[in-house]
Amino acid sequence: MLGGRPLFVLFGSSIVQYGFSNGGWGAALADIYARKADILLRGYIGWNTRRAVQVMDKVFPKDSAVQPSLVIVYFGGNDSIAAHSSGLGPHVPLDEYIGNMRKIAAHLKSLSEKTRVIFLSCPPLNEERLRNSTSSTILSEIVRTNETCHLYSDACVALCKEMNLKVVDLWHAIQKREDWITACFTDGLHLSEEGSNIVVEEILKVLKEAEWEPCLHWKAMPTEFAEDSPFDLVSSSGDTTVNPSEWTIHRKLPWD
Repeated sequence: MLGGRPLFVLFGSSIVQYGFSNGGWGAALADIYARKADILLRGYIGWNTRRAVQVMDKVFPKDSAVQPSLVIVYFGGNDSIAAHSSGLGPHVPLDEYIGNMRKIAAHLKSLSEKTRVIFLSCPPLNEERLRNSTSSTILSEIVRTNETCHLYSDACVALCKEMNLKVVDLWHAIQKREDWITACFTDGLHLSEEGSNIVVEEILKVLKEAEWEPCLHWKAMPTEFAEDSPFDLVSSSGDTTVNPSEWTIHRKLPWD
């Protein structure tokens, strides 16, 4: 962390790793929080909660001099993939998934009194598009269904209620859009810009409504070096300057 800005960490599997691709939700958050917080990406394609539990001490060491102000966590899509006959692969039984998510939450909450946590639950899929996009001869058939995604999503939401954690229920949030099945994915699984916009909207809603001190919603956070300066842009009158540090006119969406 440079300059004392709060640190936000995005931790999870490919939906996190691709968070800066295709108008991704991580990129949108980095833009929204420009000069307010540093957004750090810790996404790992193909990972399940077993891998996450193995590395969480390395990704989030308890003795670090700087601890994150916010961690947004997504795991579950790979855990929900059907078990392979060989015993290999990312599948994690539902009970173990819940236990692993509980361990991740407990570890993150122990980092500092000011570390806040938001979990993202499993979004739905466009199953047909996903099947058609899985053409690699390197991989065996991957069985991923909306039925199992729904089960793992509900389990994540229930765990967060039990542990008093904030959660974004992506299963239901994505499906509020009528054309979600065609608009929200790049390949049936990973999020398009439209899908990512839903994620950002839901995250900002949580941050705005959370009774956290300090508030982590972007409108409530200070802008770094926002003081007026004679070196700012000169106004049309020619005798004063205009501080543009809070301008948001470049954004396609006026985030709330």
